[in-house]
Amino acid sequence: MTTRRDFLTLALGTAGYLTGKPAFANKAASPYALVATADRTRILAAADRYLTEQPITVTASHSKRSKGGPHDYFSEGDYWWPDDKNPTGPYIRRDGFTNPANFDDHRKAMVRLSLIVPALVAAWELTGDKKYADQAGRHLRAWFVDPDTKMNPNLEYAQAIFNLNNGRGIGIIDTLHLVEPARAATVLATAGALEGATEIKAWFAQYLDWMRTSKNGQEERDAKNNHGSCWVLQAAEFARFTGNSEVMAWCSNRFKTALVPEQIAPDGSLPLELARTKPYSYCLFDLDVMCGICQTLSTNADNLWAFATPDGRGMRKLVAFLYPYIKNKNAWPYRHDVEHWDDFPNRQPGLLFAGVAYRQKDYIALWNTLNPDPTVPEVIRNFPIRQPLLWMVKTVGGKRLSAGPGDASPTPPEESLPRRTRNWPML
Repeated sequence: MTTRRDFLTLALGTAGYLTGKPAFANKAASPYALVATADRTRILAAADRYLTEQPITVTASHSKRSKGGPHDYFSEGDYWWPDDKNPTGPYIRRDGFTNPANFDDHRKAMVRLSLIVPALVAAWELTGDKKYADQAGRHLRAWFVDPDTKMNPNLEYAQAIFNLNNGRGIGIIDTLHLVEPARAATVLATAGALEGATEIKAWFAQYLDWMRTSKNGQEERDAKNNHGSCWVLQAAEFARFTGNSEVMAWCSNRFKTALVPEQIAPDGSLPLELARTKPYSYCLFDLDVMCGICQTLSTNADNLWAFATPDGRGMRKLVAFLYPYIKNKNAWPYRHDVEHWDDFPNRQPGLLFAGVAYRQKDYIALWNTLNPDPTVPEVIRNFPIRQPLLWMVKTVGGKRLSAGPGDASPTPPEESLPRRTRNWPML
């Protein structure tokens, strides 16, 4: 067992490692302060770029192959290609190979939103400057409130297959890129800094209801691999934003009764991801998603980080299994990914979250050495948590700040910080 003093020493030492100097004038640094120190420059640089960016939503483009209207999200399955033997027939699957000719303008717009809004809100966190909150709110209202530009709260037409179907449950993975904007919106709304917060919450409540009740939503919910994990992370975070404690409790139970026992092997590996044509990146992706679930749902009474099945399956085993291969990819004993092998790993947020949860300095130190801002579009798409500051706990005067509606975070061993009093996290 690591003591409170050990953990504070760990945090102080790691913060010093990140900056090359004593952390915060030799005061014990909380995880929030650690990330604020590591990411301040990149956050402010990104946010300043985004101050002049105009909102782009699903209404900015439309595909003739979509069966939906101008406000309906539409995308086509990545790994589906024309059949050379039947050029006018249904597309056929080539797993792991992305067809660049398929329509993905709406996905690109959503990924863009997921880059812009969290960076702006993280900058507001650090500085308190209203211009960042105002610009983030502008993009959120364009997507979820403005009747001329908002997206309909469903994914009926996501990841369609040409001449085969109009949309699939598997497409719900696309809105994984709404998870961090929802978290950012929670930060602003809780502080009373988000115009249109009621309407934005109403949109997410409607979308969450569609995820739970529609045929496509239920198919994705029941998926056995990373798709099932992504459904739970989305539902949990959207429920947290909208204050739906019932759904949060269901997601916590789902994590323990389905995700962990069905996806994590006793040795900590992810057999369903290892079986894919891009096993390395899929394992890292599922690691980050499942760590995100633990961040969102863990409480002092129900700490998902500590959960394990009778035969030992759990997050501790999963992170321990992947850590050596993140540290040294050349040691990976499985087949290499058919695409983008050289573009991974990145600064996997799961390393940071697990490092804090398990008080593992090595995890946090490795996290800091990795690339926080990949530029390859396919890699960005599989890297949905990019502003971990928004996921950290902050304390002031020795007290943990409330995360507002849906807050379910366990209290970490932290010291008070003489800093601005806003953060709504998950640890």
